[in-house]
Amino acid sequence: MKSTATSRNPLVPTLVFAALATAIVSSLGMLLVPSISQRFSVDIAAAQWMLTVNLLAGAVATPIMGRLSDGPHKKRLLLASLAAMFLGSVMAASAPTFGVFLAGRVLQGLSYGIVPVTIAIARRYVAAEHVQNTISTLSVTVASGIGIGYPLTGIIAGIFDYSYAFWFGAAFVLATICVVWKVVPAGPDTHAEKRPFDYAGSGLLALGLTSLLLTISEGPKWGWSSLLTLALGVFSIIVLVLWVRMEIRLDHPLINLRTLKQGEVLLANISAIALGAALYIAMSVSSLVAQADAATSYGLSLPVFWAGFVIFPLSAGSLAANRTVRLVAKRVGIQAMLPIGAIIMAAAGTMLWLLHSALWEILLSMLVFGIGMGASYAAMPALIARSVAAQELGSSVSFNQVLRTVGSSFGTAISAAIIATHPGLLGEASPEGINMTFLLGALLCIVLGAALLADSARRWLRKNR
Repeated sequence: MKSTATSRNPLVPTLVFAALATAIVSSLGMLLVPSISQRFSVDIAAAQWMLTVNLLAGAVATPIMGRLSDGPHKKRLLLASLAAMFLGSVMAASAPTFGVFLAGRVLQGLSYGIVPVTIAIARRYVAAEHVQNTISTLSVTVASGIGIGYPLTGIIAGIFDYSYAFWFGAAFVLATICVVWKVVPAGPDTHAEKRPFDYAGSGLLALGLTSLLLTISEGPKWGWSSLLTLALGVFSIIVLVLWVRMEIRLDHPLINLRTLKQGEVLLANISAIALGAALYIAMSVSSLVAQADAATSYGLSLPVFWAGFVIFPLSAGSLAANRTVRLVAKRVGIQAMLPIGAIIMAAAGTMLWLLHSALWEILLSMLVFGIGMGASYAAMPALIARSVAAQELGSSVSFNQVLRTVGSSFGTAISAAIIATHPGLLGEASPEGINMTFLLGALLCIVLGAALLADSARRWLRKNR
């Protein structure tokens, strides 16, 4: 008999708490790059490897954790992942050298794979009538939590120093481990299929994604036309093509790519790339504008203590949207929330492009961005969940999470390339570079929103013929 969580059962809040831990750990990055550069006496370009290695580890770990979450030992997997995040946070907080610090950031990268695991647990143990809302909430929690994590990071690092921010992350993860240990059903899950693990597919995907993300993240520094960039890019494409061909032929692949033939899954995955890029552009460049000197003509000269609060409205908007989505989706369907969210994000991106010279303009844009993000991110896993078998849910959602990460990498690389090719007199980002980057983020959402609307119209016409 299937054990299910009810409104009196603390399982859902526990899973949300675990997803929030992911957001807290994920926020220990962008704002702290200058502090890490100063602490370990490395330049800014080297310090940014704290972001790169974290991203690489997450991209590799997420699909593996997603597939393992479809197996019988869901709680064990969640606890092991949280334990690695805790160890990584402690290493980063107490690191005597930059190398040890980066090793800690690698372990923290497992945070990216936590959400697919919590979604797989929810699909198995939450009552059927509450599953869709729970999955939507878990997906939005990470993005919403980042809006909370950034201000907390700024406050802690501003009052004390960067290490206290990582100690806070470690304490939060430790509390999460205690709650998960007590509340999540022990297992093993007798409903889960026991299938062989795809080691070869895991290795190829890890190699391909690592090569691709390194090409994207380091391309602006190496030069897009350099031999190293081109060779690594071509190598990553070859490896990923080989991986796709192998996965399609296997009976038990790491990720069942056949599910991409289903329209809703394909829409969710395409949206993950585009919106991941647009979101990262908005967050990173808004943080840059907030901390830049007023002499640049666009900077707000905010100290790190206050700079994190620029992202806070994103959290408020996404939380509000998550509650509204449940009501609106009952009338128009969950699929309609994806184009609606993309259009709202397009409006926010346009606002950022045209209006970013005052603090209130950025705060308002981030609020609207959060509303659109909440609608879109709630729709994506819900569409996947209703389109794939329960045995494929963890791997399918994890693949969507990987594509968000890849999209974020594209956003990082493209924005870095635009800003690097449009420097100011002293090497800082120029107003033209800032405007072009914001414009790119807006165009991504506009194009995606238009494509999703056209697809919705086509489906409606076919249905009503």
